[in-house]
Amino acid sequence: MGNWVVNHWFSAVVLVLWLGLNVFLFAFAFLTFEKSDKYYYTREITGSSLAWARASARCLNFNSLLILLPVCRNLLSFLRGSCSCCRRTLRKQLDHNLTFHKLVAYMICLHTVIHIAAHLFNFERYNRSCKANDGSLAFTLSTLYPHENESPWLNPFPSPNMTVEHLTFTSIAGLTGVIITLALILMVTSATEFIRRCYFEVFWYTHHLFVIYFIGLVIHGIGGIVRGQTEDSMKKNPPSKCAQVYEKWGEHSHCTRPQFEGLPAESWKWVLAPVIFYIFERLLRFYRSQQKVVITKAILHPSKVLELQMNKCGFRMEVGQYIFVNCPSVSPLEWHPFTLTSAPEEPFFSIHIRAAGDWTETLIRAFEQQNSPMPRLEVDGPFGTASEDVFQYEVAMLVGAGIGVTPFASILKSIWYKFRHADHTLKTKTAGHAALHFDKSTDIVTGLKQKTSFGRPMWDNEFSAVAAVHPRSVVGVFLCGPQTLAKSLRKCCNHYSSLDPRRVQFYFNKENF
Repeated sequence: MGNWVVNHWFSAVVLVLWLGLNVFLFAFAFLTFEKSDKYYYTREITGSSLAWARASARCLNFNSLLILLPVCRNLLSFLRGSCSCCRRTLRKQLDHNLTFHKLVAYMICLHTVIHIAAHLFNFERYNRSCKANDGSLAFTLSTLYPHENESPWLNPFPSPNMTVEHLTFTSIAGLTGVIITLALILMVTSATEFIRRCYFEVFWYTHHLFVIYFIGLVIHGIGGIVRGQTEDSMKKNPPSKCAQVYEKWGEHSHCTRPQFEGLPAESWKWVLAPVIFYIFERLLRFYRSQQKVVITKAILHPSKVLELQMNKCGFRMEVGQYIFVNCPSVSPLEWHPFTLTSAPEEPFFSIHIRAAGDWTETLIRAFEQQNSPMPRLEVDGPFGTASEDVFQYEVAMLVGAGIGVTPFASILKSIWYKFRHADHTLKTKTAGHAALHFDKSTDIVTGLKQKTSFGRPMWDNEFSAVAAVHPRSVVGVFLCGPQTLAKSLRKCCNHYSSLDPRRVQFYFNKENF
């Protein structure tokens, strides 16, 4: 428990703060529309569903503000670099960006359901009030239609004959609401683990419907279907005095017919800054992707693993970082992440690509063709990951599953170069432990004599052995692999960390793309 707090206290604070802001915004908006005199007459028709609709809309705007920030890779890399002097427990929280992105998306889905349900009730009650013809206040309010330059209308249904479906598909709010909902459904369903792993192209293309989502969100409120009483009208016709004498408005009473105005569109105020920031992010990505990439060597290893060694002007990397790669001849729009397998000390940067889908298989086939020129590649990055902090720990455990060993190839090679250029005393102390020497018989990914061992270790034995050898060390556990393995390692980190901060502590770090 103590180690869990050390590892995750900042994440817990962020999560509580985010949930607290959602609760506060929902409650504040709900009470405003449920109690304010400005919406007294609106509530006569809609009831409490007005407050539910507006409160969920406020939270939708707030979470739409946040949804783009966790996927701004350059921002995260900048923050990681600027936080290099901070404690590792603060810096490593940036690795949870995709988890936070998913949580925000789930919150958007929740409030979308609430918002749609509430407005369906609103539309039904608007429609029913038009047809009531019972002399009630709701019916009277529904019969207020524009007269000359006045704007008294409150009910968006101009006629009892108009159906809910007709208003939904002919009004700005209704039509954009349908478009936004469809885009959201496609984005969420295509982002499931199965689709992303097996049909990445489907995920990639449908996820870019976020452009439609934001455009629809910005213009959703322009129609002003939800209306409230104007300030001048409230002074002349305060609901507390005039609502009870609505039959005599403008005749034998000092109360005049109330005037109403549509609520101004406010979504753009929430999302303008993050959208501008994201546009700048994409422009920066585009600029960097247009820089020329020279492929110096392409090696096809067994098991359909393609190694590409490249050069690019001004490219600087750290261990454990990754890049995004695009091959226009395969797909002009698709970008795929690959961990760098070269060391910063090498005169090139490299990646290893395993055939794991249509895009990778097509790319590998293009390089297999002997008589044709090499395909042109575009590269964006590098971007930081958890593995950048590997040298911040006294002891490091590197765990890779399958092609997940690639982030650690860079680390192991960098260690080898550091040993090679270190003074003799460092060599004599560490060479026996590292045994990192190049040879003709080397691992296809790391390039090291020490071959990668495949299989499932007994994690309890591994952790207990490390704890026994390093009883007072801070151990960084780094994983690039599936979530099931992450659960096992996280559990072991918590179990084998001592409650005494002066004794062994295990810190879990996972690669996320």
